[in-house]
Amino acid sequence: MGDSQRNNKGKGKDKENYEAWTKEDSDELLHLIVDAIKSGLCDANGSLSKLNVERVILPRLNTKIRFPKTYNHYLSRMKWFKKQYNNMSTLMRNNSGFGWDSITKTYGKST
Repeated sequence: MGDSQRNNKGKGKDKENYEAWTKEDSDELLHLIVDAIKSGLCDANGSLSKLNVERVILPRLNTKIRFPKTYNHYLSRMKWFKKQYNNMSTLMRNNSGFGWDSITKTYGKST
């Protein structure tokens, strides 16, 4: 997540009123999503409904972060999470000769 997430205000955003997601905001959102899924708030297809996001996740998130988020902010962050996941999946799938080094805790050349 890091610097690119903090400095990028996004395409087409109202630069004056837009507050970028911080790493802490994103981490908190992920924790709340996992908790909601574990407590059975997901639909039969495994997704969270707009009602559950607005009723359960966003109120809890907004009490813990500095700048309140809306459902559209949530959708935008979910799109970003999916992109990050897909990038990492592609990297792991095409990792011929590379792998996770558990000693240095880095991704690099396999030995």
